Amino acid sequence: MAETTAASGQDAETPGPSAVCAYHEAAPPGPAAPTVLEVLRGLDSGPRGLTEAQAEERLARLGENTAPARHQASWPQLFVRSLRDPFTAVLGCLGLVSAAVFAWGTASVILLLVVVSCVLRASGENRADRSTAALRELVATTATVVRRNDVEAASVTREVPMAELVPGDVIRLGPGDLVPADVRLLRAGGLTVHQAALTGESAPVAKSADEPPRVPSGGVFEQPQLCFQGSSVASGSATAVVIATGARTRFAATHERTAIPPGASAFDRSVQGISWILIRFMLLTPPLVLMANAALRGRGLETLPFAVAVAVGLTPEMLPVLVTLCLARGASLLAQAHGVIVKRLPALHDVGAVDVLCLDKTGTLTQDRPVTDRALGPDGKDDPEVLHWAAVNAWWTLQLADLPEPDALDEAILDAADEDELMAYDGVAAVPFAPDRRLAIAVVRTPGRLGTHTLVVKGDVQAVLERCVVADDERERLRDLATRHADSGVRVLAVATAERSARGRDYTTADARGLTFRGLVTLRDELAPTAADALEVLTHRGVTVKVLTGDHPGTAVRACLDLGIPVSEDAVLTADRIDTLTDAELTEAAGRTTVFARCTPDHKARITRALQRAGHTVGFLGDGVNDLPALRAADVGIAPRDAADVAREGADVVLAEKGLTAVAHAVAAGRYAGGNIATYLRITLSSNLGNVLAMLSAGLLLPFLPMLPAQVLLQNLCFDAAQLTFAHDRPHPAVLHRPTVLNPRHLLRFITGFGVLNAVADLATFGVLALALHGPGTGDDEAVFHSGWFTENLLTQALVMVLLRAGRRSAEHRRPSPVAWAALALAVIGLTLPPSPLGPILGLTALPAVYYLLLIAVLVLYTAGLLAARTRYASRGGSGHAPVLRPG
Repeated sequence: MAETTAASGQDAETPGPSAVCAYHEAAPPGPAAPTVLEVLRGLDSGPRGLTEAQAEERLARLGENTAPARHQASWPQLFVRSLRDPFTAVLGCLGLVSAAVFAWGTASVILLLVVVSCVLRASGENRADRSTAALRELVATTATVVRRNDVEAASVTREVPMAELVPGDVIRLGPGDLVPADVRLLRAGGLTVHQAALTGESAPVAKSADEPPRVPSGGVFEQPQLCFQGSSVASGSATAVVIATGARTRFAATHERTAIPPGASAFDRSVQGISWILIRFMLLTPPLVLMANAALRGRGLETLPFAVAVAVGLTPEMLPVLVTLCLARGASLLAQAHGVIVKRLPALHDVGAVDVLCLDKTGTLTQDRPVTDRALGPDGKDDPEVLHWAAVNAWWTLQLADLPEPDALDEAILDAADEDELMAYDGVAAVPFAPDRRLAIAVVRTPGRLGTHTLVVKGDVQAVLERCVVADDERERLRDLATRHADSGVRVLAVATAERSARGRDYTTADARGLTFRGLVTLRDELAPTAADALEVLTHRGVTVKVLTGDHPGTAVRACLDLGIPVSEDAVLTADRIDTLTDAELTEAAGRTTVFARCTPDHKARITRALQRAGHTVGFLGDGVNDLPALRAADVGIAPRDAADVAREGADVVLAEKGLTAVAHAVAAGRYAGGNIATYLRITLSSNLGNVLAMLSAGLLLPFLPMLPAQVLLQNLCFDAAQLTFAHDRPHPAVLHRPTVLNPRHLLRFITGFGVLNAVADLATFGVLALALHGPGTGDDEAVFHSGWFTENLLTQALVMVLLRAGRRSAEHRRPSPVAWAALALAVIGLTLPPSPLGPILGLTALPAVYYLLLIAVLVLYTAGLLAARTRYASRGGSGHAPVLRPG
């Protein structure tokens, strides 16, 4: 029969052995665990503690007992870091080239855009850092320490700041205390500790000061004589000696191992791929323009400014600004509406790109609070009398044993019982639960039975059955019954009673003999109230949830099934099975696995990397030190506000509370921001590529430049300024249905197809101009040609903004969006600027009326071509709403 400590007050029959995760290092050096005497001698300390002089000397030599500090980058450092962004680097190269050909206006505009983008990004990340700093909490503030003024003086117990603890200090621990350093227990009574922040173990773990075996089994956290910084006392009390402080604690060691900067995120990988596409086009375009003009028109370096202008026209100058605006606006709305802090702006895009979310069971799927599931008689059928006797035991143990706080299992039983029935009994005595005896005894007077006391015993199934009068075969049957229920993911308690003659002397554990077995009480973790709805939302958005837990697989599977997460028999992997798999085998298995149980920190990180190798963008939600490796390995690390300090510092996104609802909000915000960025990229790059192709063609056909450099830059500036409205747009709801990953390959395919279509429209405009002018050849013809193409370019770009953004909008979205207004403004500029007083200054002139009639025909055909191409692209696996997004 497998057992584990279930709560602060009693053992419960649970699935499998205790799921205590551990670091792989051994606690003491060498194969043998030191005794208490050896530990004290090694620390030059004793049961009476250190003297004040010894403590001061050690504090000066070893330093303060503080959690690992995190360097917070200043605003100038964040600004310089923003300059390394690939998109910004592309713009910087363009600015240098523009300055090299003395295009000072172009260079100044580009430099201004670079500065604006970096200021926005640095300011947003600096605000996030300040918000995170306000959330930091110390692991503990004070500790109860035993010290002496000098060697001969008596020991005095007093409170000292946690930072002043040193190795060798003797401290006292009680219920609710945070363990301020790594300690070795000297004395302990009924001590259980929560060490979920270190191991992921949801249930409290029993600790004792007993001498361990000389060669301890299991990991360091499974050694009962040791407690670690970051854990807290659930019940009992203890005296312990400090063996490690500050950077030498296990808490700090985990932080140090994960302090290596994480690899490139999904956003970083995407922008690098797209940046290389832009750089290749930039490097290729000017030489092509120069060679074509030199070979066919005999033009020399006088076309260099035009060639640079074409390269600038191909590149989306506003891209860094728009990306930063989209991410900063989404992060700001998340913080205001849902209390979600995005510490690194690109992490918002990464959240939207997540298609696999890894998380622990406790606190997200369940509330880490048990509730009564069933009460079963010896025959395995429901029997409310069993719950009644379990509640009598819980009530009078709580009343008579002077417990510091109610046991979690007892609270669950009392919540399900009728309190009026409990008041009918008079309590006589109670023997509270202790880890060594694994049961609790309550003695009551039964109404109407003078001179008789009833012993009510509740606790671990094995411990209770050993004290019951039951035949061997029946005892084995009852063990099997408990095991079957435990394997289904519930905790199991046994209940028994016995009648004794009333007496005045104290009751002890020895009185719990010859009991009558009453039945079993099963308890399960209470589900988080919003988990089911949030899971449905995440599933609808294409996010697969995988549970990585230190608990027994049955417990995790039970929670998943209760929440509607399908878990097949081959969808569960335990740590021992994971250890036998190669990386390639784990990558293949991780895709079909839903529950990973008995996981250590290294298991969690390895599973995360395996999912990434399978092509997934992985988010990891964790709150403990044991989650740090996985938080670092994931594409985006997510931690709640009340997480361990180092876990919160290592995360990219901090939630107001640990729960899936906040994650769902973050995913939505990330996908909206990513959708807007993707829409901007597909529209501007396809339009710009079409213009470049048309310019190259026109350069071969015309005796003059198809457009003046100033006109190219003005057109591009108007187009990019209009597209800044995408930062305030609300994309089509379809963008929420799949991860928003900027895929360079899909982007290149899209811009090539739609860019060629745009170039065809431009070439058709050339034909219209030729027909309207009866052939170019004069200076006036040159100005008219420039004006006609300038107008057509802005009108086609306005059409692209509307048609490639909107998709199929529902009837309720009839009010024009900011993008629609910007497209209208772009069209107005294209129509009114050439005949305006500013036209001659820019080399533009009024156009004949016949041109506008022919242009309408070109625009109608272009619109039909756009709609047909969009439909064909969507039918071939793209997205009509976000074509540069990777399919989910």
